[in-house]
Amino acid sequence: MMGLIFAKLWSLFSNQEHKVIIVGLDNAGKTTILYQFLMNEVVHTSPTIGSNVEEIVVKNTHFLMWDIGGQESLRSSWNTYYSNTEFIILVVDSIDRERLAITKEELYRMLAHEDLRKAAVLIFANKQDMKGCMTAAEISKYLTLSSIKDHPWHIQSCCALTGEGLCQGLEWMTSRIGVR
Repeated sequence: MMGLIFAKLWSLFSNQEHKVIIVGLDNAGKTTILYQFLMNEVVHTSPTIGSNVEEIVVKNTHFLMWDIGGQESLRSSWNTYYSNTEFIILVVDSIDRERLAITKEELYRMLAHEDLRKAAVLIFANKQDMKGCMTAAEISKYLTLSSIKDHPWHIQSCCALTGEGLCQGLEWMTSRIGVR
């Protein structure tokens, strides 16, 4: 009887949903990445006003992913999504050198937020298929990721259109479950 109760509790626990927020500046590729995770296909997207939410299941791990609009007027409302977030996926447009400073500012603003103090951070260096893009290493250096000591983080090169690199990012996230 006790074993049965334990097994039931365990299955409940292992199927729990892990909340993920997908953030980044507008046009970084957040929605394209979300729908690549969901359907392994490219969905033609328009700018996200508000958010899209989908459940993604990876190796029995359930992620509830919130893709949040990245336009400047929407960024101030990002914090309304922070509560209970376990993972931040920050999508960076590897071509957009001009706005990397804004991305950096937004990243450190999030990391300082009380509701995200336990969140792990996955940075997708997107659009790696584009000529003249910054490498993941360059982006990491610019964002001074090595200075982040109180959040687990990982940077992953990817191309949202082909899906390249996305699985590696998800694998890192699943490897973090239960590590805290």
